[in-house]
Amino acid sequence: MKKFISAIQVLFFSVFLSLLSVAGCGGGGGGDTGELSVSLTDASTDQYEAVYVTVKEVAVHLESAAQDSWTVVSTPGKTVNLLELVNGVRQELGLVSLTAGHYTQLRLMIGDTPDSGINILSQSHPFANYVIDSSNQYHELKIPSGVQTGVKIVNGFDISANGTTELILDFDASASVVVAGASGQYLLKPTIKVLNTVEASIIKGSVTKAADASAIGGAMVSAQTFNPSAADAKDQVVVEASTLTSDVGAYSIFIAVGNYNVVAVKDGFAPLVVNLTTTAGGITTQDFALESASDGNVVGSVTIAGGNAETYVTISFRQAVTINGTNEMIEVASINVVNGGSYSVALPAGTYTAVSSTFNLSTQQADVTVVASADTTLNIAF
Repeated sequence: MKKFISAIQVLFFSVFLSLLSVAGCGGGGGGDTGELSVSLTDASTDQYEAVYVTVKEVAVHLESAAQDSWTVVSTPGKTVNLLELVNGVRQELGLVSLTAGHYTQLRLMIGDTPDSGINILSQSHPFANYVIDSSNQYHELKIPSGVQTGVKIVNGFDISANGTTELILDFDASASVVVAGASGQYLLKPTIKVLNTVEASIIKGSVTKAADASAIGGAMVSAQTFNPSAADAKDQVVVEASTLTSDVGAYSIFIAVGNYNVVAVKDGFAPLVVNLTTTAGGITTQDFALESASDGNVVGSVTIAGGNAETYVTISFRQAVTINGTNEMIEVASINVVNGGSYSVALPAGTYTAVSSTFNLSTQQADVTVVASADTTLNIAF
């Protein structure tokens, strides 16, 4: 692979929105319903030319309802290219009236039949869920059995009488696609976050070359958190949101209020990081000027003893940095590799820590030195 995945909720998405006002709960007079607006966006990836997912149905669960009782919000039946849902673009999934009250979960049903539209190659969709790689080859995304009953997202929200609540589903393409192994299959492991626009902020800016200030398109910009006290090494660095810059180098990330390490990376350039804090409803501007750097590759295989064809490993390549006088770690690249698979990740020459994790097994760490224009082998075995 020439490119890498920068994970997530890689990645993330960005949206510019007009916030709808939410009225308080009223008594009587028919004020017992409110509206829910749901839209879809993406934490992006530069691994593929396109990632298509068919959204069949969106449903919600009212706290006071029976455990298996779901209210359908929308049945869009749309085959959506997640990589188009960046820098201000989102896919509306539905606007529906709901009983006022507290809702505990959302459920997203992934479809198995594509819509009648065409893809970026001006062809009909060959599958309901698939990726197009850098060679314009199709790879169907197989859905594991556990996903066929729907992706349940535990995220509470309230519907106020006579008001509108707006939620955005961040379908993280970078964390949701698992690279094919010996079976030749690619897997879809949906990773989805929910944001309520009331708690939103925006980080925006541009990424340029330090040498001549020209725009860098396709750079990955991510908002990350670092928690060195997390018990599991995989949780010490978390990519909360990410996006790719446009052709003119512009980016915009829609994200919850908080303190973040904002990281800009691109093949052929050294990564750059800035720490900042966002505010509710605010727009924080942060530009990056990247210095040229020589890349090398980390290559290897992944094996999990006793694992099956749906078992996979997430490999996060991290680098130690000093931010405002504090030693921290940032993620420069991440990839999901299915059991028995091989991988190749391009990284600027330097020293990294590879953090490898898989379900129900202890996380592994290994130091890796990347040499310019050379391959460094790192095989992962659990």
